[in-house]
Amino acid sequence: MVVVMKPDATRADVEAIVEKVEAAGGQAFVSRGVHRVIIGLVGDIEEYAALNLQAMAGVSRVTQISSGFKLVSREQHQERSVVQVGSVSIGPDTVTLIAGPCAVETPEQTMESARMAQRAGAKLLRGGAFKPRTSPYAFQGLGRRGLEILADVRAETGLPIVTEVVGAQDVTMVAEYADVLQVGTRNMQNFPLLQAVGTAGKPVLLKRGMNATIEEWLMAAEYIAKCGNLDIILCERGIRTFETATRNTLDISAVPVVQRLSHLPVIVDPSHSGGRRDLVLPLTRAAIVAGADGVIVDVHPRPEEALCDGPQALVAEDLHQLGRAIEDLTAYMGRTTVDRWHRRAG
Repeated sequence: MVVVMKPDATRADVEAIVEKVEAAGGQAFVSRGVHRVIIGLVGDIEEYAALNLQAMAGVSRVTQISSGFKLVSREQHQERSVVQVGSVSIGPDTVTLIAGPCAVETPEQTMESARMAQRAGAKLLRGGAFKPRTSPYAFQGLGRRGLEILADVRAETGLPIVTEVVGAQDVTMVAEYADVLQVGTRNMQNFPLLQAVGTAGKPVLLKRGMNATIEEWLMAAEYIAKCGNLDIILCERGIRTFETATRNTLDISAVPVVQRLSHLPVIVDPSHSGGRRDLVLPLTRAAIVAGADGVIVDVHPRPEEALCDGPQALVAEDLHQLGRAIEDLTAYMGRTTVDRWHRRAG
């Protein structure tokens, strides 16, 4: 069961619900999004019915949820959510481009990549300071130094940072630098990490595990929401199948399926799914037409020198074509690449 609060509900209204539920022997988990607060209840449903929570101040509705992912389900939140990252809105009205180097290598490479991304229309900068790699001998990232480089580039370009955190013990440190905390495919079911990012006070980009079902993916998002954070962006990045022609198999059907099941924004990673530069543009086209709320792509000024995932990184000409395709298809889908905040500010 969940209690959906009105947009103008006060903190006192929320605390009154929590106190009443806990006094009845239940548990209440408060999750805060951009526009409203949702309280998930665990305990005896019949007992909650007797509390008459619907009549309490600030309550919009009380709903019994049948799915296991109660807080991220559309059963209790019919309108699709918007995640706000600074002045950038990610949600149903926009298609947001997130771009940058898969791995931060040097200040110069990161700045050059950011400038390339920005010219293509990117609104957020992705860059890996920590890289969980299959081989223990592969480049693992620069760590804190990589975060410092990203922060310097943000100060110069104004692009908010999306970067991966790989361990619960690092969340506080990464959150000092990042605007969005990314949980990668290998960590989708790292439950201590999910709980840690859920309490960090930053939006979370949650990539689908390479072997995960959609239900498992949404359950992972529920771990984050249950800890109080509804600012979650889901990312379909390809799953592992028997096919070897591509790095992974992009499950494009996951976009409309997840949007039917969950109110959270859904973006697509065409770089890691295809694994080849020539596949990024067609997979991006497919993602936008399927209804994705954005794409996240790899960029590198000199892919042949890249320490990580060079074959899939886009160069200047690729980005020019990508930017044009995103603009054209976004308009065709009745959306925009400029969020409402910028339109109002302009």
